[in-house]
Amino acid sequence: MAEINPGDMAPDATLTTPEGGTLKLSQLRGKPLVLYFYPKDDTSGCTREAQDFSRFKGAFDIAGVAILGVSKDPPAKHVKFTAKYDLTISLASDEDGSVCVAFGTWIEKSLYGRKYMGIDRATFLIDADGRVAKVWRKVKVPGHAEAVLAAAEELVRA
Repeated sequence: MAEINPGDMAPDATLTTPEGGTLKLSQLRGKPLVLYFYPKDDTSGCTREAQDFSRFKGAFDIAGVAILGVSKDPPAKHVKFTAKYDLTISLASDEDGSVCVAFGTWIEKSLYGRKYMGIDRATFLIDADGRVAKVWRKVKVPGHAEAVLAAAEELVRA
């Protein structure tokens, strides 16, 4: 399993857009990117996180920082999730899990003593050149979008 740390180049992974097209992370170079991984559309924590990032999207835009949320949900589910909650951020699908593996977010979890594989809620702030500037693992949703925004604004000022 990959362990991505600050200073590492972000893997040039390919994701599926909600429209069904493909998106290589290298296509987003040229401006900083917040790449966040979340377990599942339309669950309480994941919904709150997407709403929080959407609420601050204007501030991220002013700073020149893109936001992309990634889960294993299929593109059609992202379309419904976005419409249901009026999300303003971009989402992408990693249905085969290869991007999650590349970023080290596909991990063993435990719920009520049952072990299973799932996505670790994690966020990566990637600079304009594709280098990881900051990593948040085991993210707790309350206050997270604000912390990422502060780090993104600091990165842009540097």
